[in-house]
Amino acid sequence: MPFFKLDEMPKELITPKYSPAEGPTVKGEKIEVGRFFYPAGGEGKPHSHPNEQIQVILKGKVLACVGGEEKILGPGDAVLIPGNTEHWAKILEDMEVINCKDIVPGWSVKNAGWEK
Repeated sequence: MPFFKLDEMPKELITPKYSPAEGPTVKGEKIEVGRFFYPAGGEGKPHSHPNEQIQVILKGKVLACVGGEEKILGPGDAVLIPGNTEHWAKILEDMEVINCKDIVPGWSVKNAGWEK
């Protein structure tokens, strides 16, 4: 099926080992795209993964750190996280993002954090 209604898809915890993010995700063969929600006061603990990742902030604010560089991001901002680069985040306001990652065979985020 090539069409999806994100509002009608199940909202899952994405990587509870590292982050409080939850939301629907559409997965293809080479890329996944999700709309994730993060509660204010939450954090993404320092971690890395082989997937390249881009997040576009739709609402809210976050203090993000990628490879040691920190910046406060808000609506309309985007962050590029290269594969195997340590990153973390502190959620300053309830936040909604569009998240895109390439799919790396052998890696999964299904309900247990990153597992190889």
